[in-house]
Amino acid sequence: MSEMMTTQAGDAGAFRDFDLSRVPTPAFVVDEKAIERNLSILADVADRSGAHILAALKAFSMFALAPMLRQYLSGTCASGLHEARLAREEYGGEVATFCAGYKDSEIEEIIALSDHMIFNSVAQKNRFLDRCQATGKQVGLRINPEHSEGEIAKYDPCAPCSRLGTPISQVTSEVLDGVDGLHMHTLCEQGFAPLERTWAAIEPKLAPYLNQLKWLNFGGGHHITRDDYDRDALVRFIKHIRSKYDVDVYLEPGEAVALDAGILIGEVLDLPQNGMNLAITDISATCHMPDVIEAPYRPAMRGETSTGHSYRFGGPSCLAGDVIGDYQMDQPLQIGDRFAFLDQAHYSMVKTNTFNGVALPTIALWNSQTDDLRIVRQFGYDDFKDRLS
Repeated sequence: MSEMMTTQAGDAGAFRDFDLSRVPTPAFVVDEKAIERNLSILADVADRSGAHILAALKAFSMFALAPMLRQYLSGTCASGLHEARLAREEYGGEVATFCAGYKDSEIEEIIALSDHMIFNSVAQKNRFLDRCQATGKQVGLRINPEHSEGEIAKYDPCAPCSRLGTPISQVTSEVLDGVDGLHMHTLCEQGFAPLERTWAAIEPKLAPYLNQLKWLNFGGGHHITRDDYDRDALVRFIKHIRSKYDVDVYLEPGEAVALDAGILIGEVLDLPQNGMNLAITDISATCHMPDVIEAPYRPAMRGETSTGHSYRFGGPSCLAGDVIGDYQMDQPLQIGDRFAFLDQAHYSMVKTNTFNGVALPTIALWNSQTDDLRIVRQFGYDDFKDRLS
């Protein structure tokens, strides 16, 4: 497997001409027209295929746009109590909840909030089955297809010894007792072919049980809204499964909802040199884009060039590894210059933290059609202090 994740998106789109001085930095700016474009594509796939498409809140939870999502999608999927509550309070529609491990102290509330309760193990399913059935909730079991398509091992739910899902080799009639549907999530920023290969690998193993199920949930990681995604093939695939096995089909895209729909704007604070040109900025990989370090990957920057003046961009924190990447610029940087990383609406926004007391980015909503811009949320000292004791 590759040691660095390849950026699958990064088209500046309407942000190519956005005036970066319009917001305080650091700041996420999300284009609601780009979100609507993505949602309309997902809705079209749902309409043509008959699939239920749920937005993954773990990837994009900007509930200021919840009214828009309600117009296009069937609902949301949650990863535990807090997301399930946000889903029910702000988004409505269907709520499917999966967690690798549910707590006794939270399970009653999660069941009340959810339509589908998806369990990671047979033991958890058996432990909470009666409570789900007593309230008429759908019961799901996550399986591990034991077929890897992941580019990076730590993002591959089918990697050896994975804690996610019941291995398909352990699935029996007894394991599926009380189960209404199966859930699998094996992809990350991928096209249709990996899904097709995964299904080819597991269909023979699941065939004896599929007619007793009500639904199949293929999870997330589907880059359905990317220009090169084979959406017609996906539609045919879903229609075939629905027809052959008389089951509902669910998809839970996260990135696809917010793909190329947001930027993260920063400012150059200092320009030291140490063997090369360095740029200290108010954007921190550690605090604002942790996947840059965890994946790792190099985010695309608006206006970067293949030749020119080279700089290593990094954040203001004390962590030596708070490095975003090396970038080429047409002109030498100046202190106070603004810049923007592309495709930052998904995952970056939900993963921000206040390590070192670094400020959380402002969140702004922009309409690229009307040019309306509004600050949705600004964060301050209290947001930092309230997480401490």
